[in-house]
Amino acid sequence: MSAPHQDDIDDAPEMLDAEDALEEVIDAEGDIAMDSDEEEPEEITLHNDSIAYFDAHKDSVFAIAQHPTQPSLIATGGSEGESDDAPGKGYVFDTSPVVGRPVLPPSYNADPSAHQEKSTELKPLFTIDGHSDSINALTFTLPNGEFLVSGGLDGRLRAYQLAVNAHNKPSLTFLAESQEVPEVNWLAPCPSPKYANTIALGASDGSVWVYTLDASDTAAPLQIVQSYFLHTAACTAGAWSPDGTFLATVSEDSSLCVWDVWGEAAAKNLVNDNGQTVVSLTGSDQRFGVEGGLYSVAIDPKSTLVAVGGASGAIKIVGLPRVGADSRAPISSKQSKAKAKGADAGGTQGGTILADLHAQGDGIETLCFSPSQPLLAAGSVDGSIVVYDTSRRFAVRRHIKEAHEEFSVVKVDFVAGLGDGWLLTSCGMDGVVRRWDLRGAANSSADTSSSLVKEWRGHRGDGEGGGVLGFMQGTTGERIVTAGDDGVVLMFEA
Repeated sequence: MSAPHQDDIDDAPEMLDAEDALEEVIDAEGDIAMDSDEEEPEEITLHNDSIAYFDAHKDSVFAIAQHPTQPSLIATGGSEGESDDAPGKGYVFDTSPVVGRPVLPPSYNADPSAHQEKSTELKPLFTIDGHSDSINALTFTLPNGEFLVSGGLDGRLRAYQLAVNAHNKPSLTFLAESQEVPEVNWLAPCPSPKYANTIALGASDGSVWVYTLDASDTAAPLQIVQSYFLHTAACTAGAWSPDGTFLATVSEDSSLCVWDVWGEAAAKNLVNDNGQTVVSLTGSDQRFGVEGGLYSVAIDPKSTLVAVGGASGAIKIVGLPRVGADSRAPISSKQSKAKAKGADAGGTQGGTILADLHAQGDGIETLCFSPSQPLLAAGSVDGSIVVYDTSRRFAVRRHIKEAHEEFSVVKVDFVAGLGDGWLLTSCGMDGVVRRWDLRGAANSSADTSSSLVKEWRGHRGDGEGGGVLGFMQGTTGERIVTAGDDGVVLMFEA
């Protein structure tokens, strides 16, 4: 028998026609990369305008100070690491060897290919040690910078004596130490030559201390002049009046105290019932209280006004008594009257609330009066700067809404010896330092570019870990030295 026959069965594979094989299929989406667990590293481009740098710090630089008569001497302080038990450490260095950069670009030189100056590395002259926690505050004493004082989160206050030999070479010698508080929040030198080498500090427990340094008193070179305990929460900021008569301090408990440190007001019966203050306002006074506390304070050049800034963008303006003038007795928070007046408060009672300002949307971190113009500048956590005209009922002269974009403004400071009191320098957590010219017609809603003179970049920026935590600019503002949250100190040239 033969096998059965199978018709129309084909095992060969199916083939495309020639015309179909020539048809092109287009992938509109292109190649799609396969998923990968490894992320590509983010590329960061840094713009650096600095002419010098100091990078000996191992963590954030929290404090910076400049010598009052030798502005090339800079002191910085911070932590030796990120761990909780890392000690505090600071340095003193000299910026005078730093050579400025040429005004004209290289293309204007006779030899454009010639070597261009690079940023100079600064070397420490002295080390500030002895703190078991971060150095949080530094200051040279006034008027001549005879002493350098450091304050730490360990509560220690350490003083060093500064000497300069015939060859203008400085030397630093440890003098004394005091530890009366849990943490030192701030230090401020008294500006009066009458009370030379005096400093004030505010502490985390709300106390306020005033010390005088005297190297000739070997038994007690660091002497307590006054100690105050009216604040019930951390003392966040303090400022002396320009004549050194008063010391104004604010607290997280929303209180303001203006202390009669030397008894000059008491001698003229200008103090409150507590015998210590010429102004004593607390959060219990609804016209003064700021929910969330107060964090900045400044006194005007004539010592007639004190401005305080707090949470939610609140600013209060309070009158000060005139010592030596026919002044009425001061009033406390129970007696204060809210009177919206201009800046000339010489005849007002101490403690009178003159203005309640609220132009910014978040906490006021920094306040500064112009040394020669009727201006008050306020920097906010919302990134804005507002400048008030103190001679026109504190009208808003300039509102720079994105002065430091969305990042907090850390410090504002008018240039004392340049620009006739119109130039303002600021720094922020965006890592940028900027200078503003506030001359011209008042513009309450000016954009950033309308007042900006110059900006300097070099810090990492982008918020926490990269911002500028402070700066010094001397009286002329020609050179600016910064304290970086990125652990670097930079010097810029205006």
